[in-house]
Amino acid sequence: MIEEIIEEAREKMEKSVDALRKELKRIRTGRASLSVFDGVRVNYYGTPTPLNQLASLSVPESRLITIQPWDASAIKEIEKAILKSNLGLTPTSDGKIIRITIPPLTEDRRKEIVKQVNKICEDYRVAVRNIRRDANEMLKGLKKDGDASEDDVKKSLDDVQKITDDHIRQIDDIFKEKEKETLEL
Repeated sequence: MIEEIIEEAREKMEKSVDALRKELKRIRTGRASLSVFDGVRVNYYGTPTPLNQLASLSVPESRLITIQPWDASAIKEIEKAILKSNLGLTPTSDGKIIRITIPPLTEDRRKEIVKQVNKICEDYRVAVRNIRRDANEMLKGLKKDGDASEDDVKKSLDDVQKITDDHIRQIDDIFKEKEKETLEL
C-alpha cells in the first residue's frame, strides 16, 4: 500500500514536469521554433484543423519559419489563424508559401517573458508540492488506521520528500534553460 502511494505520487509529479515542458514550448523566444504553432487551428472547410495537418512547416534559418500548404487555397485561412493566435507574428505569402520572420525581442519583452515563465514554473512547483501533501496525508492516514508502522510511514515520508525535491530541481533546471534561451541575443 505504501509503495503504491509513493509510486502514484512519483507518476503525478512526472506528468506535471512533462506538462510544464509542453507549456513552455509554446512560449516564443527570439529563435524560430515550430512548437509555437502547436495550438494554432485553421478554419479549413468549416473545421478547426491543426496547422501541421494542412502544411509542411520548416525552419530554414534561425529567425525564419516557412509554411507550405498542401492545398494552396488554404493560404488565406492559415494567415488569418496565425494573426488571430496572438503570437505576435506576421505572415507574408507569395501565393505558394508563407514566410514568417521572427522579430528579435526587445530587452523589456525578454524580461516580461522570463517573468511569465517563472510564474508558470512556480505554478508547477505548487502542483508538485500539492501532490506531496496528498501523498503525505494518505501515508499518515495509514499510520492512524494502524495499517502501517510509525517507522515505515516516517521512511515513506522521507522518500516522498526526496521525490518532491528531485522534481522541484527538474522544474528549476527547465526554468534556467528557458531563461537562458530567452535572454540570449
